Amino acid sequence: MRLEPIANPSLARSLGFPALAICVTVLVASGLAAIAGGNPLQTLGLIVQGAAGSKFALLETLNRATPLIFTGLAIAVAFRAKLWNIGAEAQLYGGAIVTVILGTSALSNFGGAALPLIALGAMLAGAVVLLVPVMLKTRYGVDEVVTTLLLNFIMLLLVSYLLEGPMKDPMGMGWPKSAPLDKDLRLPRIVAGLRLHWGFGLALISAALIWFLQTRTTLGYEMRAVGFNPQAARFAGIPLNRVLVKTALLSGGLAALAGFSEVAGLKGHLSLDLSPGFGYTGIIVAMLALLHPLGVVISAIFVAGIFVGADSMSRAAQVPTYIADMLLATALLLMVLAIGLTKYRMVRG
Repeated sequence: MRLEPIANPSLARSLGFPALAICVTVLVASGLAAIAGGNPLQTLGLIVQGAAGSKFALLETLNRATPLIFTGLAIAVAFRAKLWNIGAEAQLYGGAIVTVILGTSALSNFGGAALPLIALGAMLAGAVVLLVPVMLKTRYGVDEVVTTLLLNFIMLLLVSYLLEGPMKDPMGMGWPKSAPLDKDLRLPRIVAGLRLHWGFGLALISAALIWFLQTRTTLGYEMRAVGFNPQAARFAGIPLNRVLVKTALLSGGLAALAGFSEVAGLKGHLSLDLSPGFGYTGIIVAMLALLHPLGVVISAIFVAGIFVGADSMSRAAQVPTYIADMLLATALLLMVLAIGLTKYRMVRG
C-alpha cells in the first residue's frame, strides 16, 4: 500500500473526514467519562451546559477564546507559509511585558490613543521575539522548531526575573507580579459586570483582516505559494526569505496581542501564570481550523467551551477535568489524520 496525492479533493471528502474525526472524538470522550465513573451522556451534557448553558457561561467561553483566537491566528499564518512557529507562548509573554511597561508609564497622557499605542508596542515585541529564530533560519539554516520552542522557556525565565526584580509591584505584599495598569489603560468590558472585554472584538477584527490578507493581497498569495512549494515559489521570483520575515513579523505580532488582551483586558497586571498554555493550545486551534483564519474563531470557541464546560462538569459530576485535555489531544490527532485522508488516498502498488 502507498499514499497517492489527490489533485482536487471533492467537497464531500474535504468536509466528511473532519466531521468524522469530530464524531469519533465525541465517542472517545464518552468512553473516558464512563471509565472515570460518570454517565457519558450526562457528562457531555454538563460540558455543553457549562460552556453555553447561560449568559454567564457563554460570555466566559468567549472570554477564554479571546487569547486562543490570537495564538491560533499566529500559528495559522506561520504554518500556512511552512514557518513552524512553536513559540507563540514566548511571543505572548513578550507582548504582555511591553503592555505592562507602557501601561504603567506616562502613556495615560495620550488619552484615547494610548491603548492603540500599547497594542502596537506589544505587537512589535512579539514580532521581534519571533524574528530572532527566523533570522537564524534564513541566514544559517537553524531549525525554527527548536529555537522557537526553547524561546518559550527563556521567556518564562525572563518574566520570572522581572517579576522578582525590576517589575515587581512594591505594593504586592511580596507576590511576584507587576504593578497594575492604570485604570484608564484597560480594555472596557463588553457587558457590564462580566469579564468579557473588547479584546474579543479585536480578535474578531484580526481574524477578518488575516482572511482578507491571505485571499486578496499579494503578500497573502506569496505566503501561500511559499508554503505550498518553496522551490517553485523561488523559481517564480518570489523572495523566499523576505516572505518568511514578513510572515514572522505578522505571526509574532498576533501572538503578542494575546498577551496584550490578557493584561489590558482581564488581569490588569503581569504574573508568571498569565498563560496556562495559550501558545501551545493555539496549535490545536489552528490545526482544527485547517489553518483557515475564520475557522480559527470557531475552533477557538470550541476549544474554550471544552475547557470552561469541563470545569463546570467536574464540579457537578465529580469527573476529573483531565478529560478535557484528553478530548483536545484526541481531536488534534484525529484531525491531523483527517487532513491527511482528504489530501491522500491509499492505493495498492
